[in-house]
Amino acid sequence: MLKSILNKLSEVSDRFYEIEGLLSEPDITKDQERYIALSKEYSDLTPVVTSYKKLLDVQLVIQDTSKLTEDVDSEIRTLALAELDELKKEEDNLELELKKLLLPEDTDDSKNVFLEIRAGTGGDEAALFAGDLFRMYSRLAERNNWKIDIISLREGDHGGYKELVTSIHGKQVYKQLKFEAGVHRVQRVPATESQGRVHTSACSVVVLAEMESLEEIEIDKNDLRVDTFRASGAGGQHVNKTDSAVRLTHLPTGIVVECQDGRSQHKNKEKALSLLQSKLMDSEEEKKKAKEAENRKIMVGSGDRSEKIRTYNFPQNRITDHRIEMSQHNLVNFLDGDIQTMTTALLEENQARALAKLEKSP
Repeated sequence: MLKSILNKLSEVSDRFYEIEGLLSEPDITKDQERYIALSKEYSDLTPVVTSYKKLLDVQLVIQDTSKLTEDVDSEIRTLALAELDELKKEEDNLELELKKLLLPEDTDDSKNVFLEIRAGTGGDEAALFAGDLFRMYSRLAERNNWKIDIISLREGDHGGYKELVTSIHGKQVYKQLKFEAGVHRVQRVPATESQGRVHTSACSVVVLAEMESLEEIEIDKNDLRVDTFRASGAGGQHVNKTDSAVRLTHLPTGIVVECQDGRSQHKNKEKALSLLQSKLMDSEEEKKKAKEAENRKIMVGSGDRSEKIRTYNFPQNRITDHRIEMSQHNLVNFLDGDIQTMTTALLEENQARALAKLEKSP
């Protein structure tokens, strides 16, 4: 293991025992805010220190066992060599586990998301494919016991959606969906195609981490234009009789968001504000990414919204993710929300690239 990683582990261990001592001090226990913060840090460091202690113990046993491989008794040497082989495997596993634990955590992983699907090239066929993608993510939400709500939509002329914005709430939603962002391409014969020719259409998917409070990004009320209108789509007669839907325009950036989810104009405005806040945060993150080209190389894919990330080929019953060159031949099940194998592979590849960078760091 690199010296830089060992030094980091030593620093983490020192901090762990420092916090352990602080938590027993009366002054700290009286200060609830600091006590809670230290307790959380202590809890976060515990897995690292536990594995680090195991590694040090295994390395001590390896040293002792290595001496036995030079014993005059051949039987003892044979047993020692066999044990040493197992110990080195355990050491390798612990080192890998510790490297993973040292990787910086994506603080957005536990957050809920806003997921946007927009039909791109392909006209009516693209709108229909947007509907297929929405069903795929809806079925995925069901499989994971997530709650999915439509925030706003524009239906296609012949079915599907020209544009759809949803909110998805649940455990580790952003972590599971963050690599779905990008251009999804479909290749199939449209129902209206009389010659049986395969057409290519595309939809773009945007995944935004939902901010946990409206205080995270301050929005000046003077920078907002608020418009109300009658909602379209599901909602019954009440939706069509009142101007409950809300459109917010952020004047400095030109970002526009809508919400026509509920019957309450107040609640729709609240959801629209949350969506706007996430878009503004995302805009700031995009600016940072533009300045951090090296980080984009490490991540799976470039993170560019215009990047073609996946192709759904109906004639070949194939889904291909172009970022990791992975293909599956289970298109029907995949569009029914069975995408876990691919999302897990994307997370693992991203982690592998981050580990490679960690091992190269001085």
